[in-house]
Amino acid sequence: MQTTGSQGSSIIKSLSLKGIFNSFNRRIIQIPFVRSAIEERADLSAFRARPTPRITAGIIVIILSYAIGWPVVSILGIISIKTGKPGILLIGGPLVYGFSHLTFILGMYLAGMKYTLIFLKWATRMAVERFLPQQTAISGNSAEINR
Repeated sequence: MQTTGSQGSSIIKSLSLKGIFNSFNRRIIQIPFVRSAIEERADLSAFRARPTPRITAGIIVIILSYAIGWPVVSILGIISIKTGKPGILLIGGPLVYGFSHLTFILGMYLAGMKYTLIFLKWATRMAVERFLPQQTAISGNSAEINR
């Protein structure tokens, strides 16, 4: 089947990698949690008050879970390649990633829902603004989507 003229070029545009990323970016920004994190300019100001030791431990465990996740899996991948033993990554990768997930859940439990939600909103806003800066134009308290 052959397409002609503008019909063919619109199909190619819609299948281009840039078009796929732009569509993905617009969808990410439309997720209510992401949108509220951007609109509220989520920050860590709630942590200015002295937290209890339990909350502090929970926040440390949540941060630790991020450090354990993909960075350690990546290191296992490098070790696996260098030693020529794929089992290191095949077995260790899922185990480490699962452990980081359990660590995150423990941190959420210790910190409590309030501080976990504040931290996740801040982390979401930071990630979206860093990786999708062209999609988030902040003006005042509202986030607008650049199309």
